[in-house]
Amino acid sequence: MKLSHGLALNSHPSGRHFLQIPGPTNVPDRILRAMDYPTIDHRGPEFQQLGRSVLSGIRKIFQTQGDVVIYPGSGTGAWEAALVNTLSPGDAVLMSETGHFATLWKRIAEKLGLQPTFIPGDWRHGADPTQIEARLRDDTGHRIKAVCVVHNETSTGVTSRIVEVRKAIDAARHPALLLVDTISSLGSIDYRHDEWGVDVTVGGSQKGLMLPPGLSFNAISRKALDANATARLPRAYWDWPEMLNSNKTGFFPYTPATNLLYGLHEAIAMLLEEGLPQVFARHDRLAEATRRAARAWGLEILCQDPAEYSSALTALVMPDGHDADAFRKVAHDRFNLSLGQGLSKLSGKVFRIGHLGDLNELTLLGTLGGVEMSLRLAGVPHQHGGVDAAMAYLSGAAG
Repeated sequence: MKLSHGLALNSHPSGRHFLQIPGPTNVPDRILRAMDYPTIDHRGPEFQQLGRSVLSGIRKIFQTQGDVVIYPGSGTGAWEAALVNTLSPGDAVLMSETGHFATLWKRIAEKLGLQPTFIPGDWRHGADPTQIEARLRDDTGHRIKAVCVVHNETSTGVTSRIVEVRKAIDAARHPALLLVDTISSLGSIDYRHDEWGVDVTVGGSQKGLMLPPGLSFNAISRKALDANATARLPRAYWDWPEMLNSNKTGFFPYTPATNLLYGLHEAIAMLLEEGLPQVFARHDRLAEATRRAARAWGLEILCQDPAEYSSALTALVMPDGHDADAFRKVAHDRFNLSLGQGLSKLSGKVFRIGHLGDLNELTLLGTLGGVEMSLRLAGVPHQHGGVDAAMAYLSGAAG
């Protein structure tokens, strides 16, 4: 059957769709219901109350006492905002090649007229604090104005050690700003903007915050605000001062994504009701169960350093001669299960299991069951018992 506009009308599969990519993640019913509300006057008193609430609440999620700017835009926009608000044309920036998204951030820096130095990486390890310190020590003229690191690389399942990166900058006695991407870690992996000495933290709505795509964030230190006063890259839509001035009264300088802010208000409430330590512990627990399943299957975890394992997702390497996308198609078509694909140079070589956001043990076990059945149906060499290994761990793990 064809619809009037020519699209095929397929039968709807029974049961829920398992959206287990590492973002966008499942949007819980509480947030869906919160967004299902009439749009209000974004210059009126009701919105002002909402604006003040979310601007205050989001600071708790970033664990900061400072300002957090909320943009109607994607994480890519927040990357750009972090750069244009703190830097000037021709500024040198130091970045680490940890994966696909670190590479995309570097390309944005290049397009803006910055001069990024990319510390090479193998996409299986996080940013190397030792190399960062060495590069900064060599920069005796302080040409490098910022160090940019992806906290949790969504393409690889590797989490960089931001505390150690901060210590490396301090050990080099270098004044560079520290800019960190937490798009796939905020609300899922412990992250402390103030305590860890980060100057700009980039975030997005569609992962640990359990919202649809469409909101992005910059958490800003005092040092970053000082840098903003002399930064000369062009900015208009992303301009911090204009946003911060309007935010003082709970408003925004241009039309905000009102219904997404309803959802953000509910997401903040859900995270704080559970408690951030409990949220992080839940993600740690589910991630470890996933890794135990992978080892039982005999599949290789892409991340090679256990200290850098991600609690938001796990990327698994396909055996030689087997295509990850063909396997993912079996999982989708047979079990209505969406798994993350390999990106750029990992295309066809890995698949990614997202275990972040609104999920619990039963959700994860359903996902792992779908993976194990799909491995069998796709003819991928593996050992049985991955789900059993995860169940054994989860049934004995502390709740």
